[in-house]
Amino acid sequence: MERTLVLVKPDAVNRHLSGVIISRLEQKGLKLVALRMLHMDEGLGRRHYAAHEDKAFFPELLRYMTSSPIIAAVFEGDAAVELVRREMGATNPSKAEPGTIRRDFGLDMTRNSIHGSDSPETAAIEIGLFFEDSEIFRY
Repeated sequence: MERTLVLVKPDAVNRHLSGVIISRLEQKGLKLVALRMLHMDEGLGRRHYAAHEDKAFFPELLRYMTSSPIIAAVFEGDAAVELVRREMGATNPSKAEPGTIRRDFGLDMTRNSIHGSDSPETAAIEIGLFFEDSEIFRY
């Protein structure tokens, strides 16, 4: 089974959408195997978004992601990364397909409600940033 990391971003947590977003992914057949609410600090934000550090939007993204609590979750299932990416929709909510999480709940490119790993390799790294192996439930 493949695992992927999902972050429910500050805008969605503040608008009480965490349960709806997690439920949508569970309804697609993914198993929730780890869950944590936390306030991302700058160090964790820099490690998590290291691939974007040289991009113009990075400072705004870092400020936003450290502004208030987030939910970190690990989901498991067949092709979990691909399934979550499809359910999230395009990064820009106005360009996301109808019925996707970002189209339904996203506010703009930064405040788009959800982050999901972009590959199984990235998922393994990202999961390690947020969870110890012992914190991940085994069915």
